[in-house]
Amino acid sequence: MMFKWILKQPDSNMLVPKEKVAQTYRWRQLGVLLATCIGYIGYYIIRLVFTTEQNDIMKEYHFSTANIGLILSCFGIGYGIAKLFMGVLADRCDSNRYLMVGLLLSAILNIFLGSTHNLYLMMLLMFLMAVTQGMGAAACQKMIQLWWGPRMRGTMYSIWSSAHNAGSFICVAIVQLAVFLFSGSIPAVFYTSSAVSFIICILILVLGADRPKVVGLPDISTYTGDKVILDNGQVSTADQTDLSVGQIFVKYILQNKLVWTVTLTSMSLYLVRYGIQSWIPSYLVQNKGFDPAAAKWIIGIFELASVPGVIIIGAISDALKSRRALVSIACVIGTLICLTLYFFSNNHALIIAALIIMGNLIYAPLTLVGLMINEVVPKYAVGASTGFMGFFQYIFGETLATALIGILVDKFGWIASNSVLYVASFVALIFLFYTAISENKMRQEAESNNN
Repeated sequence: MMFKWILKQPDSNMLVPKEKVAQTYRWRQLGVLLATCIGYIGYYIIRLVFTTEQNDIMKEYHFSTANIGLILSCFGIGYGIAKLFMGVLADRCDSNRYLMVGLLLSAILNIFLGSTHNLYLMMLLMFLMAVTQGMGAAACQKMIQLWWGPRMRGTMYSIWSSAHNAGSFICVAIVQLAVFLFSGSIPAVFYTSSAVSFIICILILVLGADRPKVVGLPDISTYTGDKVILDNGQVSTADQTDLSVGQIFVKYILQNKLVWTVTLTSMSLYLVRYGIQSWIPSYLVQNKGFDPAAAKWIIGIFELASVPGVIIIGAISDALKSRRALVSIACVIGTLICLTLYFFSNNHALIIAALIIMGNLIYAPLTLVGLMINEVVPKYAVGASTGFMGFFQYIFGETLATALIGILVDKFGWIASNSVLYVASFVALIFLFYTAISENKMRQEAESNNN
C-alpha cells in the first residue's frame, strides 16, 4: 500500500486557468522550494547526530578513532549503494512523497541507533539509515529540475543545497539543547533529533508537489521554453518517457562521457568535504588544542557560514550563462589555499576563519556539479544521474574520507589526512578543466544544430 502511494501520480484533469498560471506557478514554486529545503534540513539533522557526538561516544562507549571511522564508513557505503538504486526509483515515484517517506524511515532508524552501545549493531543501523537517506537528494534534485528553468535553476539549486549547511547547524543546536535538557544523555540526543524530523515530514506533504502537471499547471518546458542539451549536442525537453529503467541508464548514464567526468569530479570533492567535516571535532581537539565543546560548534559554523556564499556563487553561475565548471575551478583553487592554512596554522582564530571560507568554497562546486550532472541528461533521467553520481560520492569519496583517513591517522598521524585531501583537490581540478572545455563544445554544437 505504501509503495503504491509513493508511485508517480497521473496528470491532473483540473487545469489551472491561463490567467492564473503565472501566479499559481510562483506560489507552487515557493512551496516546492520550502518542502525541499526544510525536508533536506531534516535529513541532515538525522545524518549528522552521530558525527556531532563522536567525542562523547568515544569516551562513554570506549570506542577508538578507527571504530568511529568504521561506523561512519558504513553510512558512506550504504548511502552510495542506496543513491544508485534509490535515484533510479525516484524517477518512477512521486518525488514529494518519496522525500517524506525517506525522512520518516531515517528518523525511526535513528531512534534505534541511539538505543544501543554495540559496535556491530551500530554499523548495521548506520548502513540501513544510509539506504533511507538515499531517497532524499534524488527527490529534491528532480523536483528542482521539473519546477524551474535554466535562468533560475542555479540559484534555486544553490538555495536548496544550502539546506545541507543549515541542517548541519540546526543539528548541532539540537544536540546541545538535548545535552542541556537531558543531562548529557546520548540516547536523548538521538531521540530529540528524530522527534524534530517527524514534524518536518508533515510539512513536506503540506508544502510540496511532484511536478507542475500533477497540480494542473503546464510543464516547465512549455512554461519557460526550458531544454536540455545532451552530450551529443541534441536537445531534449520531455520530462517523461516510455524507455525502460535499463534503457535510460545505459543510454543516458553509462554512455555519457560528461556524466562520468562530473561524477569523478564530485567523488574527489566529496572526499575533501567529508575528510574535513567528519573529522573536525577530533582533528581540532587532538591536533590543534581546541576545547571539545567548542569543536562541536565549529562543525555547525563550518556548515552555516557557507550558506550565503553557496547561494551567491550559484547565482553567479546563472549570470555567466551556466558556465558552472569555470566557477567551480576558481572555488577549488581557493579551497587549496584554505586547506594549507587549516593544516599548518596553530592560530585558533585563523583556523576558524579558514574553515568558514573553505565551507563556501567546498560546498559551492559540490552544489554546481550536482546541478551539472542533471543538466546533461533528459529530465526523466535526473534521478538516475543523481543516483549514479551519489554512488561514487559515497562508496569511494566518503568511505575514503572516513574509514581510510581514520586508519591512516591511527598509524601515521594527521599528516596522512592532509596528504589525501591535497591529492583529491588536484584530481578534482583536472576533471573540472575537462568539463569546462566540454561545456563550451556542447554549447557550440547546440547552436550549430539550431541554425
